[in-house]
Amino acid sequence: MSVFRRVRDITVATLNERLEQAQNPVQLIDQFLVETRQEIAEAEKLHHQYSGHTRQLKQQVDHASTMLSKREEQALLALKAGEEHLAKLALQEKLLYEEKLEQYSDLYSQSLEALNQLEAQMNELKTEYQAVYNKRQYYYARMETLRLQQRMNQRMGSYGTQDVPKMFNRLEDRVSDMEWEARSLRDLRKAGQDLFNQAGTAIQSTLEQELARLKQKLNKRGEE
Repeated sequence: MSVFRRVRDITVATLNERLEQAQNPVQLIDQFLVETRQEIAEAEKLHHQYSGHTRQLKQQVDHASTMLSKREEQALLALKAGEEHLAKLALQEKLLYEEKLEQYSDLYSQSLEALNQLEAQMNELKTEYQAVYNKRQYYYARMETLRLQQRMNQRMGSYGTQDVPKMFNRLEDRVSDMEWEARSLRDLRKAGQDLFNQAGTAIQSTLEQELARLKQKLNKRGEE
């Protein structure tokens, strides 16, 4: 029979089943570890109390055994001395110590058995704790790997949404537009210069014509 009653909500028997359905296995394992640590602490406290009680019972057993032997020796000495009455008193106390030895020996055996059982259960709890703690570290590593993988997928996904060829096509179109604008402005400037030069030639021709007209006019006046 168990020395103490387990009160954990989660036991090793149900932990694996609940882990399969848990969205956050690390949180569930942490709950198990907290409850197990509390149970270990309670078991250690009970073990300390049982150890003290067992030592007291052992002292009673040793004392009864010592006094039993002592009273028997005293009874023998009384008989040798011819003190039969004292011998009977010693034997009477010896019988009392025999009864006490039997009673406390039985209690000591029960307590020692319970103490050994408690120690075994404590070792079992500590073994469970270490095994589940190792599993907790494993699940934590898996979840951390998953979290980092999800972050990487998000970043890769954002990169993937950018169509590089289309991006450069748009850039090519923009640069082409800028080059066309530049060529258009250059052609316009050149056309303007050509018009200016043509205008200058036309004006020069007009001036020459005007000058020739004035010369003819002067020549006519001179003739008069």
